[in-house]
Amino acid sequence: MAANDTIADMLTRIRNANLARHQTTKVPATKMTRNIATVLREEGFINDFEEAGEGVKRNLVISLKYKGKNRQPLITALKRVSKPGLRVYANRKELPRVLGGIGIAIISTSSGIMTDREARRQNVGGEVLCYVW
Repeated sequence: MAANDTIADMLTRIRNANLARHQTTKVPATKMTRNIATVLREEGFINDFEEAGEGVKRNLVISLKYKGKNRQPLITALKRVSKPGLRVYANRKELPRVLGGIGIAIISTSSGIMTDREARRQNVGGEVLCYVW
């Protein structure tokens, strides 16, 4: 299935797998989804991810993280901010804080994909891709 918005597709697959309490989920592998998965791993929202498949049919197998005996998902919500029809940009002074710093905003900057905290530290702005908390 061809998706115009690979980021929204990735977030939806992670959201659905979390709600169904799956251990892993598959996402089509692109440079962007790889970078977002790396940020999610560094921030502790997912355990790990690995690439599977060959050629055009490459997928990222994302291992999800849960807490407690009830297996509550660590990711409460994922929200796509900048969409193909309406891009949202923020300069270094306007970078959003998600839930007062509890969550993260994933920003696409000229220095690569990073969290809002890292973008503030490096003093750069960019496209606000999504919020995760």
